[in-house]
Amino acid sequence: MTQPRWLDQTEMAAWRAFLTTSHLLERRIEEHLKAAAGLTHPQYEILVRLAEAPGRRLRMTELARDVVVSKSALTYQVGGLEKAGLVERLTCPSDDRGVLARLTSAGADLLERVAPAHLEIVRDYLVDRLSRAELLAMTTAMRRTEEALRASG
Repeated sequence: MTQPRWLDQTEMAAWRAFLTTSHLLERRIEEHLKAAAGLTHPQYEILVRLAEAPGRRLRMTELARDVVVSKSALTYQVGGLEKAGLVERLTCPSDDRGVLARLTSAGADLLERVAPAHLEIVRDYLVDRLSRAELLAMTTAMRRTEEALRASG
């Protein structure tokens, strides 16, 4: 049996810094979204992805991949957004089995109202604290990690 490759001090410091910071930032964002709009962070991300999509709509499978949730979790989140009138589900015109999620005008209005404070949190606690070089390095590292995770199934 091979021994585990334990993390050295530098690796452990990086791992713990990533873990702690990501949890703290997620908590701050979640608190803001709940207070400002009654949204979860995944629901906010769904609204953003739909707002950015052509025609403000995406197939549910593509949306689940983009927001990194299971199809069942996406169905649950979209259901809540649908009840609130922020998203609607439609049959895909090119595939009767496919389902599209589309941002409603109420969803776009809510996003427009909530996005500035969300952006302020992201800027205050992450983006504006890093140099351009650090942002580029972080993007490269996170994309490499994302690719490995997605490739591994």
